[in-house]
Amino acid sequence: MGGKKMLVNLQEIMKFAEEKEIAIGAFNTPCFESLCAVIEMAEYKKIPVIIEHAEVHFPCGPLDQIGPAMVDFARRAKVPVCVHLDHGTSMRVLEQAVELGFTSVMFDGSALSYGENKKQTKKAVEYVHQHGVSLEAELGCMATAGSRQGNYTDPALAVDFVSETGIDALAIAFGTAHGIYPQAPVLNFDIINQVKKAADLPLVMHGGSGVDDKDYVKAIKQGIRKINYYSYMGAGAYQKALEYGREHPENSRLFQELSKVAVDTMKGYLDHIMDVFYRLK
Repeated sequence: MGGKKMLVNLQEIMKFAEEKEIAIGAFNTPCFESLCAVIEMAEYKKIPVIIEHAEVHFPCGPLDQIGPAMVDFARRAKVPVCVHLDHGTSMRVLEQAVELGFTSVMFDGSALSYGENKKQTKKAVEYVHQHGVSLEAELGCMATAGSRQGNYTDPALAVDFVSETGIDALAIAFGTAHGIYPQAPVLNFDIINQVKKAADLPLVMHGGSGVDDKDYVKAIKQGIRKINYYSYMGAGAYQKALEYGREHPENSRLFQELSKVAVDTMKGYLDHIMDVFYRLK
């Protein structure tokens, strides 16, 4: 990506992904440790990245606290960074993110009827585009990892949805789920291919962590350009911090000892998964 602008929107970073036929990692950064880990590893590998904060994480990381830090990190980064609101469910939250300087937001209307999802998404697009901010939407309904209930994206509806709303990226449901998988997910790659051919815009995989590397590669080849990744990285950091506390009680009386363990652990996950997403190896 040319120029010196480091805080970019989703359209800019997705253009780069399409040109290179890669997926850009979209990593949740609900705490300072995760934010440091993602930016440090992206700079080390010299790759663009998306940092995002999900509405579901607001109780442990209020948007008005972590949001300004995310924007500041992005502005000072040595690589292009998109600051994204993940799974925003109301205009109030989207407006707050835009006011804080986020360059991309997701309006998640997947729990609504198709008609209402389309109506509310179009309204959100009109607002954020006035501010140079990109918008991602979701068509279909993602399951949680502990439940198989979810609705796959209907490729036939995708064309109408995209053309009527003017969105910049589309999150699709094709077998992934949010959270930790109790068993390996079964992915329907035909849905990716069909939606890509029908709608022709960047596609997004949610529930990305925990998927087998070969399935990431296959999904990217079919047209996935943004992959949301956090749960396994966050869980791994938690486990390592617990282990460190047990094994080094004399060094873990202060939180910063555990904080460093968490950052280093997350960087280990990122080191591997960025190579897969960006086709670095």
